[in-house]
Amino acid sequence: MTNPSYRIAIIGAGLGGLTLAKILQNAGYTPVLYEGEASRYVRPQGGTLDLETHTGQRALELAGLIDLFYEVCRFEGQSSKTVDKNGKVYHEDHDLLPTAEETSRPEIDRTELRDLLLDSLQADTIRWGHKCTGAVPIDDTRYELYFENGHTDVVDLVVGADGAFSRIRPLVSDEKAKYSGVSMVELNITNAEELFPELVAYNGPGTVYALSDHKAIIAQMNGDGRIRVYLGFKAEVSFLEALKLSHKEPEIAKQTLLNLFSDWSNDLKQYIICANGEITPRRIYMLPVAHKWENKKGVTLIGDAAHLMSPFAGAGANLAMLDGAELALSIIHTDNHERASREYEKRMFEYARKASSETKENVDLFFSEGAAAKLGALMNSFQE
Repeated sequence: MTNPSYRIAIIGAGLGGLTLAKILQNAGYTPVLYEGEASRYVRPQGGTLDLETHTGQRALELAGLIDLFYEVCRFEGQSSKTVDKNGKVYHEDHDLLPTAEETSRPEIDRTELRDLLLDSLQADTIRWGHKCTGAVPIDDTRYELYFENGHTDVVDLVVGADGAFSRIRPLVSDEKAKYSGVSMVELNITNAEELFPELVAYNGPGTVYALSDHKAIIAQMNGDGRIRVYLGFKAEVSFLEALKLSHKEPEIAKQTLLNLFSDWSNDLKQYIICANGEITPRRIYMLPVAHKWENKKGVTLIGDAAHLMSPFAGAGANLAMLDGAELALSIIHTDNHERASREYEKRMFEYARKASSETKENVDLFFSEGAAAKLGALMNSFQE
């Protein structure tokens, strides 16, 4: 039930916040979306995503954007290969049909997907350069928002879509993101097809999972012609500082990383040797598997703000978009806005718990003894 006077502020212009804004706009609402970054071009948005039929794709269908997605997505990007450090293959699939099948998970670069959503919104939807520093209740339902640039706003509903270290989460939950026990270093091999055709042939159009010794090399072919590589380590929180990687000395950084994979096959070490782009270390954080909170009038969370998890099930972006869609539908089809957020949260808590549990199991699998054989067997079982 559309209520034009009901003011909704979405904090964060990630995939979940954008999906929520788009579906609300389609129904006649005029949400305002506050984003701390100065523009869409401030920083790279990350690698390729596989959008699942019942989560990310469903959200795009509800937003009226699924046909545009099918025009640009890469069905061949679903292919994968699982190997151990010696290059022994435990699973490989390829030649996937380029169709929108029931169980398909076509790939799209995160930047391309974000641009698709951004370009679909009304021109004045996003307030760039508005970093939210906090929110306080001013009566039984409304919140006053504060921003680093001095701006303030009063809204009927504030939606925290502001990621792992959300400024809105403390309004409903005392939980904070905690280190997961896994650290990663992201490498980029740009213009890979022209410069490193043998590596592209080895990698294929999808993803390679190389797992051994509680470490991982995960390499994804992206739509912009790069191979994005993630080196994963089961490690203490201080691990990355101890490596002393410097983006100003990439060759030294690469040698430091090669030393950690000294007995891995030459095919796999090429992912480090050929790296010619940014080198980005990052710790992986997570919220508790069954994170939930008591419903509170005028505020709710979506995406990583609600259920931060590691990337080892490919669920984060899909769930953020599904959250945005589910919350939008609740607002649109419920005449009581307090009940709308409560019903959304009830549904979200259940599917997020399942995805978070699966992700935690995958983390344990990826960094276990015999990980390549275990993952290969699991992947093979999906194809039977």
